[in-house]
Amino acid sequence: MIRHTVFFSAKNPADIERIHDGLMILQGIPHADHFEVGRNLNTDPLAEARVDLVVYAEFKDEAALAAYKAHPLYQQSIDIVRPLRDRRFAADFPA
Repeated sequence: MIRHTVFFSAKNPADIERIHDGLMILQGIPHADHFEVGRNLNTDPLAEARVDLVVYAEFKDEAALAAYKAHPLYQQSIDIVRPLRDRRFAADFPA
């Protein structure tokens, strides 16, 4: 299993809801075994950068993750989110 975690910060905090809605488009992609988008509580006093939203998904294998990223809804989400986000950090790791 591959765990896929992506952290987003908004350029403008007023756009967090729009970014959230853009990320929720990804739930329509059928290749994830588990998918969620959450708002960060920002309770970590050691955080060096603000994280507003987190995408967490689980995939059977790297092929399923690649199929997810190749799906047209993935690009649709990027088109909405990219202009509104400041930072994006992603990590994929085997479980």
